[in-house]
Amino acid sequence: MDTSKLKKFAPEARRMLMGQVASKMKSVLAEGSAASRENPQAVKELRGQTAAHGEDQVIEQVAYTWFNRFSALRFMDANGYNGIGIVSPAEGQTRPEILAEAAAGHIDEEIPSAIRQKVAALLDGRTPSRDPQAEAYRFLLVAVCNQWHGAMPFMFEKIADYTELLMPEDLLSADSVLARMREVMTQNACKDVEILGWLYQFYISEKKDQVFAGLKKNQKITPDNIPAATQLFTPHWIVRYLVENSLGRLWMLNRPGSRLLEQMDYYIAPEAPEEDFLRASSPEAIKVCDPACGSGHMLTYAFDLLYAIYEEEGYDPAEIPEKILTHNLYGIEIDERAGALAAFALAMKAAGRRKRFLRRPVQPNVCVLENVAFKDGELVDYITEVGRDLFTSDLRETLGQFSEAKNFGSLIVPKLKDATEAARVIASNQFESNLFLRDVHTRVQTVLRMAGYLTSRYHVVVANPPYMGGKGMNGPLGDFVKLNYADSKSDLMTCFMERTWRLTIDKGYWGMLNIPSWMFISSFKEFRKSLLLRNTFCSLLHLGRGIFGADFGTVVFCLRRGPQMHSERAFFGRLFKESVSVRSPEKIQKIFLSKEFDGYFRSQADFEKIPGNPISYWASVNAVAAFQGQPALSEVSVKRLGLCTGDNEAFLRGWVEVDYKKIGLGRTSNEDFLTSGFSYAPHNKGGESMRWYGNQDLVIKFDQASYDVLAVSCNKLASKGHYFRKCVSWSEIGHYFAVRYYPTGFVFNIKGPSVFADDETLLILLSYFNSGTFKYLLGFVSQSMSFNGGDVEKVPFPTLSADNRAEVLANSASCLAAAQDIYSSQEISWDFKTLPLLSSEHRQPTLAETYAHLRAHLGGMTDEMQRLEEANNRIFIDAYGLQEELTPEVPQEEITLTCNPAYRYGNNKTAVELEELLLADTMREFLSYAVGCMFGRYSIDAPGLILANQGDGIEKYLAKVPNPTFTPDADNVIPVLDGDWFADDITERFRKLLRVTFGEERFAENLAFIDNALGKDIRKYFTRDFYNDHVRRYKKRPVYWLFSSPRGTFNALIYMHRYRPDTVSVVLNGYLREYRTKLEAERRNLEALSISLDASQSERTNALKEIQRLGPMIDELDEYERETLFPLATQKIEIDLDDGVKANYPKLGAALKPIKGLADAEE
Repeated sequence: MDTSKLKKFAPEARRMLMGQVASKMKSVLAEGSAASRENPQAVKELRGQTAAHGEDQVIEQVAYTWFNRFSALRFMDANGYNGIGIVSPAEGQTRPEILAEAAAGHIDEEIPSAIRQKVAALLDGRTPSRDPQAEAYRFLLVAVCNQWHGAMPFMFEKIADYTELLMPEDLLSADSVLARMREVMTQNACKDVEILGWLYQFYISEKKDQVFAGLKKNQKITPDNIPAATQLFTPHWIVRYLVENSLGRLWMLNRPGSRLLEQMDYYIAPEAPEEDFLRASSPEAIKVCDPACGSGHMLTYAFDLLYAIYEEEGYDPAEIPEKILTHNLYGIEIDERAGALAAFALAMKAAGRRKRFLRRPVQPNVCVLENVAFKDGELVDYITEVGRDLFTSDLRETLGQFSEAKNFGSLIVPKLKDATEAARVIASNQFESNLFLRDVHTRVQTVLRMAGYLTSRYHVVVANPPYMGGKGMNGPLGDFVKLNYADSKSDLMTCFMERTWRLTIDKGYWGMLNIPSWMFISSFKEFRKSLLLRNTFCSLLHLGRGIFGADFGTVVFCLRRGPQMHSERAFFGRLFKESVSVRSPEKIQKIFLSKEFDGYFRSQADFEKIPGNPISYWASVNAVAAFQGQPALSEVSVKRLGLCTGDNEAFLRGWVEVDYKKIGLGRTSNEDFLTSGFSYAPHNKGGESMRWYGNQDLVIKFDQASYDVLAVSCNKLASKGHYFRKCVSWSEIGHYFAVRYYPTGFVFNIKGPSVFADDETLLILLSYFNSGTFKYLLGFVSQSMSFNGGDVEKVPFPTLSADNRAEVLANSASCLAAAQDIYSSQEISWDFKTLPLLSSEHRQPTLAETYAHLRAHLGGMTDEMQRLEEANNRIFIDAYGLQEELTPEVPQEEITLTCNPAYRYGNNKTAVELEELLLADTMREFLSYAVGCMFGRYSIDAPGLILANQGDGIEKYLAKVPNPTFTPDADNVIPVLDGDWFADDITERFRKLLRVTFGEERFAENLAFIDNALGKDIRKYFTRDFYNDHVRRYKKRPVYWLFSSPRGTFNALIYMHRYRPDTVSVVLNGYLREYRTKLEAERRNLEALSISLDASQSERTNALKEIQRLGPMIDELDEYERETLFPLATQKIEIDLDDGVKANYPKLGAALKPIKGLADAEE
């Protein structure tokens, strides 16, 4: 079904209906309103509801009530169940058919006489009205809804209350909600009742977005919001898989010769015949339940399959719908809206098979759970009246279990084992004369009715459960699952898995779809043990990402209740290659039907052979054996999780942000650092997935005062005994697992799990962790993008021969050296000395030849690292005997050197495109380094950082570089303008540096080489692209700050480490005003030219155009000075580098170019 139009319409309809209902509520509740005179009881009820629940909730409830009714009536119109169009016009008409017929004098006699008379009087003018058509239609609509109440009370509650008063006004215009609804709910779209489920999901989508936005602010999901947060409409083909492999499988076992198989396209037959199975003597004996039924999608397809079963058994077609709804299908739901849709969908299924069904309907077995509580003492008289013998302790406890039914839902396990029998006995009591006992009696019956659904056992249970991690659960729900679902408490979906198998009869079948995290992550280890002990897999489809958009992946599965028998094997299908790729549900469906995916028959007993019992169905015999008999990582190393600060904004900085002299590099212990006088220690906090070396861009405040605060914050300096020790480490979150070496001197974060060992073992681990073998084995214990240390520890450590050990050590050392060399050649490294492009090792007569020489060298490094990694892979593959499963080859895009364009830009480009991108970026790096030289951060005459501490000036530079061949800017302001307005602007300064570094003789050729590489001349690059590149390179913590007027006419860079309180005045007096003066002079010259008789017509025309361009520019500069720069200059703002760019940059406010994302919270 194409849902794109529904997805757009439903949220718009919600907003439209809520707006109209809100407007109507305002007028109804107004003092002295007509409604308060004509319907005082309804208005009183409305006031009571708004007082109890708030206006917003009442508006929401009334709006969705009418939306449900309208969509239900439209569906019934489209399928001919109404007899006459209630919300739909007849062919060629615009008004709803019922209204058009009424205007012609034809009103259904089943509509009450009083209503018929009111409608007729309105339409023939006897009753005056501002809009007689709309008023008459409202009467007719209410009457029809009341007519359907008897057959479908779940959808059409009797309307005689405030819901009618708040009916939306605009129902007949071309832009009304009904007109728009007809456009999307076409005759063709209404062939299948699943359209109502899709509409409902899209209707609540904005509410869902609000709930998840609250989650990001640590707001828990309240019971009222659980439906919006957790309901997802299941694609039809997945519903078919679940029902066919549970209900269909059960029937095929009982009727092996059944032709049902011919219509079950998603059925997966067992590998071998089953002999010991659940017997079903007749179709009536089979009970199917969805304990989180939503709008009923599972149940409606189960209806279709059951209908075929009954037909095949020879039942009278006229009797089948009633039998299915009476005996077979049961739904449980916490959301009354969804529950009403589920019951309606089943009624429509029945009506579709038998048109006369709605005349004598059977109510679907859909139970909407509701909160029921009893106050102290309420039950005393009631128990006396009913009989104390009946009220066992189990019954009393059960009556107290439903006070949070809307919160706990089907997870409630009633203490009473047979609630149905208790309900039958209690129902015989009557309390007509005692209002108090009658109310208690009603509530007792309600609890027992709900408990009846939850104490029953079913032959088949299928569900798309709610997904909600512990962090999202409200307090009562979190406490409830911890108490009752100890093994599965981490997520509601796994709690529902446990509840589902409890609801299933022994040897019955249950199926579900959810997120596959439970299959692998360690927090579900005990749950997996329990699952495998009590249930047997029949089949499982691992679908990858895309079923619900850019999700976390989906898995669908069916199991039999009961332990595995003998050596039976289940089918496991893997419908994706890369876990990060997102495909559409339709694409995944096609993959399944084409059978073009990897399939495995596996015994679940194999899962117990891998630590943690992961559901690693694709593990070969050799892979399983790899986990047996090899030493554990814990035998050769120590894994630790580091600190969390509790306030990253207070403690963490990019190293480039602070005084370099305050950073203590290479310290060996906590004591060594704390007595050193330094303020900041290098900090390992994970970062992007990078192998071998890198991600050394953060520092942490670690002086004694900071240390003392951290010691009582968050996890209280976890693993502090391992700080400053060399280690190998990885990022807790990443697209793939990649390990880096960290030398002595780092404090590590909980986001950078680390392993410690002796020097040789560290080098071997570095190679092993970065090998294809380790990635392969890790995949059996973790399939998420979160790599916690516990999963890594489950992978065994290889036993190597002496020769192989020596080779791995040598290879690892070489790879590490290459990675260090490349990482240190970038400005973002504190080990940066100079650009490789400027080193004597690669110097050639021209820049182009120099680049070619450097590129050949870097290409050779990439090729050599690829060779070394492949050599390591061979050794580890052989160590585990995985030659049949793995090959040693490493794709070049996985060689994580930034000089490798295949890694840096991805492998979806041609070789020529990759080289062009690398060349352009190398030139950008040259220009960035050049700007550093202009400010004195770097020098072409000395290696490394020169000026990198607060307040550093030109004097300190000259002290370090006494006779520079290129002198930095004296006043720390470099104009970045579109034109040659200043002799020391950024473009002119770069040209000078280029002459100094590569000579005057080939200057023009070298400059053209840069321009061609960038695709534009360097002035355009500096004015349009440089600052964005700088902000990106320095991860939104730029060291060069750009003063920029509102529309970018004036731009000037400063270096924050050289900032002084008078810097703004220098920008104002030395550059902005001078630039404006030059523009004004230029305008005067052009004005003279525009009227000069000596100038040609084209010269005068061009002069006038330029005058028009300069005018707004000068006005912009006037405004920038008046509103921003002058007031700021008078304040003489001070900054403190310790506060970081995030705090300091905004101090200069609108004077600086805004940085998108600067204010984002630190992760």
